[in-house]
Amino acid sequence: MTTLERALVTGGAGFIGSHLCERLLNDGLEVIAMDNLLTGDLANIEHLFGNARFKFFHHDVTNYIHVPGRLDFILHFASPASPRDYLELPIQTLKVGSLGTHKALGLAHEKGARFLLASTSEVYGDPQVHPQREDYWGHVNPVGPRGCYDEAKRFAEAMAMAYQRHHGVETRIVRIFNTYGPRMRLNDGRVLPAFMSQALRGEDLTVFGDGGQTRSFCYVDDLVEGILRLLRSDERLPVNIGNPHEMTIRQFADAILELTGSGSKIRFEPLPVDDPKQRRPDIGKARSALGWEPKIPLQEGLRRTVEYFKAKLGALAR
Repeated sequence: MTTLERALVTGGAGFIGSHLCERLLNDGLEVIAMDNLLTGDLANIEHLFGNARFKFFHHDVTNYIHVPGRLDFILHFASPASPRDYLELPIQTLKVGSLGTHKALGLAHEKGARFLLASTSEVYGDPQVHPQREDYWGHVNPVGPRGCYDEAKRFAEAMAMAYQRHHGVETRIVRIFNTYGPRMRLNDGRVLPAFMSQALRGEDLTVFGDGGQTRSFCYVDDLVEGILRLLRSDERLPVNIGNPHEMTIRQFADAILELTGSGSKIRFEPLPVDDPKQRRPDIGKARSALGWEPKIPLQEGLRRTVEYFKAKLGALAR
């Protein structure tokens, strides 16, 4: 009898974590989702509860983690991830990046599990190198308002590498660039949900600065594919996963207005402190080491996401 592989996903009720749980189940694994629901939502995983290979633990990973039985993989996605969340929850963000990563790595060491850390393009800060490659060390303000998130992830990367070198834990690090898709929260402070919520409600779209700053948007299914390829690869150093198609925030706002058919206008507000002026991944490493690149065109991904947001707003209106 073949024993099924078993994975723990911390932050499993979050936007990306819930998609990972779903994909791992579809790939035939047993999956445990762990989340304290600070920013996660049980609605993201409620459709999985009928699956006998799925379990949910309501737990804060900054505390001691106990999971009975064998674990083959730990995917550490627990963390506030949107600007609104980590600016409102700076201490919790620092704790989950430090204490939470330490606890999750300790569990990986105990179980002999492969560990994948969800890091972020924010480790590059407001970059002075463009596009961003994995060998760029970044330009980060540790004492600015965004430092709680940037430095939490940089510390988590250092901790993962220390466990790899000192304890022999098999660690993988994915640096995630802007990602979008169904299950994003309506008003979490990120660009896409903010624009979509405002456009669908007929409100003005809030663009910070002059809208000339750039971002690159990757659909969540493409991201999950890249993450799982990295998980099963031999690559031990960080890998960028994101879409290298770069556009300005103003262009993105115009695309949302066109797609939704909204008559909303654009309202300009001052640029937040340390907001990155440019963001685009160099995915050469992902292409060569993982055979990965994004497949879903922006218009198709946005169409799927708009349908999700329409349904969510419709449910709230009832």
